[in-house]
Amino acid sequence: MTSALKPTSGFRRAARLLSLAAPRTRPGPACSSQPHPQNGLLPLSQPLSRPCSHPYSTEAGPGGSRLDSSTSSSSPQTFSTVNQTEISHFDALASTWWDKQGPSRLLHLMNPLRHDFIRDCHASEPPPPPPPSAGAARTGGGGGLRYLDVGCGGGIFAESAARLPSVASITALDASAEVIAVAREHLSRETPTVQCKLTYLHTSVEALAADVVGDKSTSAEAAAAAAADEDGRFDVVTTFEVVEHVENPSAFLERCGALVRPGGWLVLSTMARTWVSWAVTIVAAERVLGIVPPGTHDWNKYVDAHELQRWFDTRPTAEGWAGPGSFSRCQGVVYVPGLGWKVVPGFERAGNYFFGIRKSPDAS
Repeated sequence: MTSALKPTSGFRRAARLLSLAAPRTRPGPACSSQPHPQNGLLPLSQPLSRPCSHPYSTEAGPGGSRLDSSTSSSSPQTFSTVNQTEISHFDALASTWWDKQGPSRLLHLMNPLRHDFIRDCHASEPPPPPPPSAGAARTGGGGGLRYLDVGCGGGIFAESAARLPSVASITALDASAEVIAVAREHLSRETPTVQCKLTYLHTSVEALAADVVGDKSTSAEAAAAAAADEDGRFDVVTTFEVVEHVENPSAFLERCGALVRPGGWLVLSTMARTWVSWAVTIVAAERVLGIVPPGTHDWNKYVDAHELQRWFDTRPTAEGWAGPGSFSRCQGVVYVPGLGWKVVPGFERAGNYFFGIRKSPDAS
């Protein structure tokens, strides 16, 4: 896509917007584990209607949080976090997913930082070695990590993860049939080793998590079982740039978390809901620079890092997000035109960020 402005003008405008995001306080290396002292949580059916009153605010803003500690107990047959409007939007972009200069260019550029963040999560406190499973013999690796990528799109992250020697297998799922078809076609050009490691599923996380959370087992869960732990769970569950596109983020996170084995990691990326994120991701990226297709983002669906932390802090103890050995990490990142994505400590309070949380090894 092209912009009506000259590149130098667009760069200056974007740089000015990014300069507003400089944090006023020095953040810690990890998210606070204390619940945020804000008003009551907002029901998920009532998203915020306008930005917070201050662009650097860590308050939930008018109405409270976009996450709620309560979730639907409905089975996957009657409940879904899939938003069909979002699916239609990404269906239309499916054919351009692997065009590194196309609408998904920023995702390609962000991919190295995704791997860096996951590596830092593991390095911060080495988890116990993955337990042996039937999947080890199938992939030919006895000690490699087993990944699940939820909302994998065309497979940008999944393929790159499958190339890593530390990864034994990766199951990648998406609710869009169009993008899964693109992902599978692109995988067919990869080496036999990568093809053996990577499995794509056209399904939802609700269907895959059904057996783990106690509902009836599904064919999708069965298809992924050989790549997971013996109880159907994974060492690393990733969901990049997805939580802001789902219908019910709390239920979505619950299902993703159910698929993380004890001692494993849930890693995601999304955007804080502030004036800065609105200016950078929608005004600059979609309207001024044209580097993101118009309509990709809905600011009301953004989730602040402290909202995520609070949600995990208030989960039932049995889920393992507050037990011994459980901790989280946050990392702000900024896209600078001409320079790419850069880590900016503190930017998680203003715009794009990674969030990772380790499930307690003592969890059931």
